[in-house]
Amino acid sequence: MELNPFEPAVLALADTLRRRGWRLATAESCTGGLIAAACTAVAGSSDWFERGFVSYSNAAKTELLGVLPGLIDHHGAVSEEVALAMAGGALSHAPVQLVVAVTGIAGPGGAVPGKPVGTVWLAWGTAGGLQAERLQLPGDRNAVRAATVHAALRRLLERASG
Repeated sequence: MELNPFEPAVLALADTLRRRGWRLATAESCTGGLIAAACTAVAGSSDWFERGFVSYSNAAKTELLGVLPGLIDHHGAVSEEVALAMAGGALSHAPVQLVVAVTGIAGPGGAVPGKPVGTVWLAWGTAGGLQAERLQLPGDRNAVRAATVHAALRRLLERASG
């Protein structure tokens, strides 16, 4: 059996969410469900993991999460504004207390001026407030996606613990 590199972070998050009685939803673009998969890879995740939205296309961001098309048109799918809208959409479309959203350019293609490969916007938070962070991650597609999952889990644990 292959070791899950995300397991220590997920177990810490699981313990914190269980203690608080919180549930989690994810809204993922560039990671394609990897955060949700990391969470549900551990036994007992049904206690705290509610659902994951994989909104890879712009249409999916709009249809599943309510991200306004004009927001995407104006700022681009890989932007702070869209990441925050995805997180807000997950909060409003799921009975949860904590959410995370990611949108980015994992590569090898997709770079645009000002947004090179490895650019990822991460948003997380609760109904009390959302935060966003721009990551510039090195490596190939797999490395960018794995680093995004690690960053998302770290921010979720910080928020759930705080």
